[in-house]
Parts: sequence; structure tokens; C-alpha cells
Amino acid sequence: MATGPRYFVPFRRRHEGKTDYYKRMALLSSGTPRMVVRKTNRQIIVQLIVPEIEGDRTLVAAYSTELVKYGYKGSTSCTPAAYLTGMLFAVKALNAGYDEAILDIGLARAKPGARVFAALKGAVDAGLDVPHGESVLPDEDRLKGAHIAGYAPERAGDLVENVEAVAQAIKKELV
Repeated sequence: MATGPRYFVPFRRRHEGKTDYYKRMALLSSGTPRMVVRKTNRQIIVQLIVPEIEGDRTLVAAYSTELVKYGYKGSTSCTPAAYLTGMLFAVKALNAGYDEAILDIGLARAKPGARVFAALKGAVDAGLDVPHGESVLPDEDRLKGAHIAGYAPERAGDLVENVEAVAQAIKKELV
């Protein structure tokens, strides 16, 4: 192990691969609340977070497991679920009085059409002001679940109609 006055021990979360502090500092210096999108194996989580001295504070949160209350029947970790979760998050944020955010995808890979960008598209479609480029957003067929119905019609069932019905039910909650 290196020693001496020039040796720098990295931060624990950087060493564990959980935080990129350079990107985090750039996001925090904007002063705008962050729309944090995280994906797990079973769900999509979208939160509106502001930094404070004691630690980050969550203002609004939406989980893809909440979509069942609106009649969603598909998987809670797929692209249509991410889109609907982003839409639900935006409705909650707008009802709470927040109308803008910047996207924070953490260590997720920024690949065009990814689930994190599906959540962004849902938030933008619901009316939240998030700066983005159109080239990274997934196409409408993927957001509605047509790609799932194409390769697994027995599992998808009426997923496309279900996604559209849930999107309409979520938009009704916008005050």
C-alpha cells in the first residue's frame, strides 16, 4: 500500500462504486432539484431530491409498485412501467408545487432508449420541465409495450391497452 504525503485515500462510496462525486457536484451546483431515477431488478424508483447540509432530502417519490393501484398488470421493472412511474412522479411533483428538475441517473449507463430515459419521457409527457435531448428517449412502441407483445404475446396479453388506460388514470390526478 502506498504511503506518504501525496497518497490520497478515495472516498468510501467512490471506492465501492456507488457514487461519482464529480458528476454529483455538477448536479448539485445547479441549485435545481434532482429527478433521481434508480432501477432495481423488481422496480423503478423516481424521486425529487434537494441537497442539504445534513444530507439529501426527498420531496416527492414514486415507485413502480404503486402502479397496481391504477390497474397496471405488467412487470414493474420494464420500460412501460418506467414510463408510467415517471408520469406518476411528475403528477405528484406538480401537485406538490414543483415544476422543474434535472435528471440524475446515477451510475446507470446512459444508453439511448434505456429505462431511465423512459421515466424521463413519462415525466416530460405529464408536464414536468426537465432539460433533455430527444435522441435519448425511447420510441412510442417501447413505451406502450408493443415490443413485449411482439416477442411474448402470451405473457403480454393486452399490455398496450393497459398502459394507455393507466396513463389516462394517472393524468386524471393532475390538479
